[in-house]
Amino acid sequence: MSERLIVVSTDCHAGLQIADYKPYVESKYHEIMDMAVPIQVEQMSKAEQSFLIKEINDEWRAPIQQQLTGAWDYDERLKMLANDGIAAEVIFPDGITEMNTPPFGAGLGLSPREANPELQWAGAMAHNRWLAEFCANDPARHIGVASIPLLWDVQQAVEAVKWCVDNGLKNVMIPTMWGDNPAYHHRKYDPFWEICEDLDVIVHVHSGPASTHEYFGPEWPAVEDKEAMPGAMGIFVSEVMWWLARPFTYLIWGGVFERYPRLKAVMTEGGIFTLPHWLEVLDHAYNDAEYSLKMGNFRSHLSMAPSDYFARNIAIGASCIGRTDLGLRDRIGVERLMWGSDYPHPEGTWPHTQEYYTKTFSGIPEGDGRKILGENAIDWFGLDRNRLQTIANEIGPDVSIFQ
Repeated sequence: MSERLIVVSTDCHAGLQIADYKPYVESKYHEIMDMAVPIQVEQMSKAEQSFLIKEINDEWRAPIQQQLTGAWDYDERLKMLANDGIAAEVIFPDGITEMNTPPFGAGLGLSPREANPELQWAGAMAHNRWLAEFCANDPARHIGVASIPLLWDVQQAVEAVKWCVDNGLKNVMIPTMWGDNPAYHHRKYDPFWEICEDLDVIVHVHSGPASTHEYFGPEWPAVEDKEAMPGAMGIFVSEVMWWLARPFTYLIWGGVFERYPRLKAVMTEGGIFTLPHWLEVLDHAYNDAEYSLKMGNFRSHLSMAPSDYFARNIAIGASCIGRTDLGLRDRIGVERLMWGSDYPHPEGTWPHTQEYYTKTFSGIPEGDGRKILGENAIDWFGLDRNRLQTIANEIGPDVSIFQ
């Protein structure tokens, strides 16, 4: 029997359809939820018109409608994992794909723009309650990422992290963008970084949020004027990865990883081809500062170069990593790259993941391929390797994909 590989997807998504979160929302918010859900669904439908071409998306959905219910149906999800050869998964909230996102703007974006802090927290904790139940089906295989609207109340975020750990969730997602709130180099957030370090909780940001009101107009998604603002989607796809890296620029230069050296963080689904240059820019500012002496000593609070903090504290959830991206693995550090399928989003590898393995990893050194597909995630998240190998022996892809 050929050896089977342990595959860990560090970018999967799950969540109830919006209205179905009601039993997980505190009862005092039920009435406002009943009013808010139709509005949120309408906004998401309009946003979907910008991001998903209806004819193409409908064609993609048609043969897999039942499988898409694995976004919330556990039995269907197990079938998906088996078909994709995935032994374990890291689970984020979902997006607009199947309208299965938490209420009150507590999903992937966690945008502070026009958000009500109290309600966003209510939606986030509703999702976290459901997610804890979902992952409890098999905690070794399902690594849930809780939604934490950090910007509003740091002490509330600290208490939420404690709740998450008590309920089996040791990964949290914070907003990628902070709007008019203090950015992540502000010392007000120190209690949050501290509790995450103390409790071995990993902090995540996920791509998707961007300055959409600048791209599509201030009233988007209700109104999009393509004639007045041409090229909006091109601007979005060109800048969205930059927004994902931006929080880490603040965390590194803000000394967060200096003060909390055991804090672990992940940037997910942002592509990797811009990262080598980003690191070079950061290191240039640190190592070649003679040109900017007039700006003073802005690096004395750091004991290492930015790329050293990156190598120690940050990992990359390199969703659907392509062949070209794999060529950058040595420049970024192969030990920091972790694959993800992005189920159930249409830009992911699912439902053609098996074909993807061979197409993408053929000819890649086996050692590197093993690390990216699973071994790095096992180390980073502290997963049960023996248990996952047992699962992989039944469903994992064959080692021959590297030939």
